[in-house]
Amino acid sequence: MPSTIVTEEIELIHSGKGPGGGGFSGDGGDSGDSSGSTRVPQRAYITGMFIALAGILMFFMAFVSAYIVRKDMPNSAWIPLQVPRILWLNTLILVASSFTLARAHSRFSAKDDEGFRHWWATTTFLGVLFVAGQILAWRQLAALGIFLASNPSSSFFYVFTGAHGVHLLGGILALLFVQFRATRKVTRGTAIEVVSMYWHFMDGLWVFLFLLLYLGR
Repeated sequence: MPSTIVTEEIELIHSGKGPGGGGFSGDGGDSGDSSGSTRVPQRAYITGMFIALAGILMFFMAFVSAYIVRKDMPNSAWIPLQVPRILWLNTLILVASSFTLARAHSRFSAKDDEGFRHWWATTTFLGVLFVAGQILAWRQLAALGIFLASNPSSSFFYVFTGAHGVHLLGGILALLFVQFRATRKVTRGTAIEVVSMYWHFMDGLWVFLFLLLYLGR
């Protein structure tokens, strides 16, 4: 949260390291920029993420609106799609990843580097597992002869799951970046906050899309 970031920066200033000083509690690899003249305020990253998430939400809500309108059109030739059962498991995996991410965040706050890396890596693994499960769901549908252009319902299924999968891949890359590379313009604590916001949002978004595809078919 922003308050956590402010507290982190105050502690680093008092320790003589500045907003991007070394050490696990605020390590962002900013030591290469000693002047700090080009450093972006940490709260700007939080604000930027809120704006990005709002844009992503509008993007998906536009498709949701189109889904509802298209399904209820007369003579729409809409054939309800039998959602692959593996999506239940995929959903549980993604929900579990939010819990492991929260655990990683708590370990970071406790300055437990080993625990943080363990739970952060677990979150990344669950994210990869979710994407693999989505690909398996598409393969199951393809084996049944259900493709993107087979029916309006299948078209929306592939669009929803594909668009969400692409966005989640971006989150996986961000998780890997935080774990294996130091940032130069942002403290590690801020990077963790921003990536966590994105990941939890994509988790909640998927639960909504899954319920829409399952209950609104």
